[in-house]
Amino acid sequence: MTSEFESKVVELVTMDRIYMPFSSADNKLKKLRPKLAIGIYESPEFQDANLDFVGERTYARAETKSKQVARGMKEGIDAFSAEYPQYGQILKGMIEQKREASETHLYFGMNESSRIASRDYMKVMIDLGFTPGKAESLYPELMQVSRKLSKARNDAERSCLVKKLG
Repeated sequence: MTSEFESKVVELVTMDRIYMPFSSADNKLKKLRPKLAIGIYESPEFQDANLDFVGERTYARAETKSKQVARGMKEGIDAFSAEYPQYGQILKGMIEQKREASETHLYFGMNESSRIASRDYMKVMIDLGFTPGKAESLYPELMQVSRKLSKARNDAERSCLVKKLG
């Protein structure tokens, strides 16, 4: 294998290590943001302000909009089954049938005595759109979070889905 090929694998490992803290933060934000919004919406202060708040630095308002939405798959099948019980059972049976599906994953990692150089992290961060200065200033914090997550997961080898059939 050429060193050019190995540098592509190093880039993948580097991207994955950068992905882990961002993904972890993204998942936390996806859980926390709606909880905070619901808390604000349900707060007496917001309700007393008739769902329209304007502060010194922020504002918040609630709007309710009605729209036509399509039935979900389960709801549609249940309605069909209620109207046509005989065919509904056939349809449910067809849905429950198993089929073969396959996935191909690429497994990757670093050899035990090897490390990713800071220049590899900088290259990936710049490719992501960070300026060189911003990448350099974010690097120490990113590495600290990445190492912490890596130890918690205790995973030397990682994988990425590369092909899905069926």
